[in-house]
Amino acid sequence: MHMRYFSFQWHITDECDQRCKHCYIYSGGNTHIPESMTREDIHRVFVNCLDFCSTFGRTPHFYITGGDPILHPEFWPLLETFSSHGIGFSILGNPFHIDDDVCARLKALGCEKYQVSLDGLRKTHDYFRKPGSFDATLNAIRAINKAGICSVIMSTVSGTNIDEIPKVIDAAVEAEAEVYSFARYCPDSGNNNITPERYREFLAVCDEKFRHYESQGCKTYFDSKDHLWTLYDYEAGRFVIPSDAEQGRIYGGCNCGNAHLTILPSGDVYACRRVRDSRVGNALHDKLSDLWLGEMESYREYSKFMKCSRCELLPYCRGCPAVAKGTYGDFYAQDPQCWKEV
Repeated sequence: MHMRYFSFQWHITDECDQRCKHCYIYSGGNTHIPESMTREDIHRVFVNCLDFCSTFGRTPHFYITGGDPILHPEFWPLLETFSSHGIGFSILGNPFHIDDDVCARLKALGCEKYQVSLDGLRKTHDYFRKPGSFDATLNAIRAINKAGICSVIMSTVSGTNIDEIPKVIDAAVEAEAEVYSFARYCPDSGNNNITPERYREFLAVCDEKFRHYESQGCKTYFDSKDHLWTLYDYEAGRFVIPSDAEQGRIYGGCNCGNAHLTILPSGDVYACRRVRDSRVGNALHDKLSDLWLGEMESYREYSKFMKCSRCELLPYCRGCPAVAKGTYGDFYAQDPQCWKEV
């Protein structure tokens, strides 16, 4: 019997050779002391995750990240553990330590995807991250592709770079990234300067570009990561609510509380890394299965969504609660970029 996947976004270290301006770790300035998991802690968390999946009949998939996870001395031993157990994993990392040899080693251990970021064209991206990052990212995509690993480019959309994203899509296609996706920046001070109307116009521009490339036989897959794509496709007639949908069942949308947990280098477990105060426990001391049935329940109270609970797309969309939380201070507040009237 096929078991549904459960994703663990596992930050094994805060160590990083960038200081991105939208980074959750260093958002409070450079005074943060980077944390990293010990070998013993890594083993303890791994066993805890396997116990969780055994309890609930899920197949684990690990998204190993940081910081830059490749900087952790236990990075390769951890991947060897996944490989020996036949467990799928992907890497969310930086481009600076990627070359043909590293990618060949990743592929041999079973790495499925390697995700890097492009947050604007060269000047803007390097402003967000560091000089040389844009070109290093494109070079990394070539090495990842050469090794036969699925290459993913992810953009974080904000008021600063929204006008550049269509050209970033062009750059991703030219680099032959296998997957391109974007998500919105989660503000931490209520500052959100993209209006719903502007965001819908942005999606329309991206949609036109995606469809043009698809008509040309482009190899890049455009992943509709932002759940407001569901609303956009619904209005366009491309998404239809199934006639046999069960009342009260959640079919898609935000994975928070459904198929995802984040674990930090301290062992702290977050409902979502993008929701800054969503700590629900610690994987070094608490059974994840207990947290899932306990503290995580507060992220599954769908009737509390102020706007979405009145919308027919509640089981399929719900926008991004992390963006709502960052803007209004409430996980269940309306998505600030949702243009639908309910």
